Amino acid sequence: MKLKNIIFYIALVFISLKGFSQRKYYSEARYQNAIGIKFFPGSISIKHTLFSKNKFEGLIYNWKGVRAVALYEFENRIEGVDGLCWYFGPGAHIQFNEGTKIYAGSYYLGFDGVIGIDWKIRNAPINISLDWQPSLDFDQKENLKTGFGGIGLRYVIN
Repeated sequence: MKLKNIIFYIALVFISLKGFSQRKYYSEARYQNAIGIKFFPGSISIKHTLFSKNKFEGLIYNWKGVRAVALYEFENRIEGVDGLCWYFGPGAHIQFNEGTKIYAGSYYLGFDGVIGIDWKIRNAPINISLDWQPSLDFDQKENLKTGFGGIGLRYVIN
């Protein structure tokens, strides 16, 4: 199956989750589902509210192959600014490598962590985030990678 088809089906699943939306919390500035991009190293980002204050974030990178990441984020409101919260959480990833003879067609797994801030702009379907996402790979070289994360810009579906 081609990567474009996989990305399409993953996005379709998250968009269809709209029917299972829960009540919004904190204020009208919260959101259930959002899809967009995250800069560095550049990925498609999907966020979905699982429980009243926790989110799932799925990322697909094209970085030295294809990297799929799943993050579970615990949100905490920041008082004084409507729609602003900070979050942290664990995650995991799978990396499908390309390019070098050693890793051609191979894959490996790893753990991720994330910490950042998230802001849903009130009365606009826009969500902005800034985070740091270190990861630990099980590939026997350069195991700890600290350069992931960055600025996310998403369209809020609901």
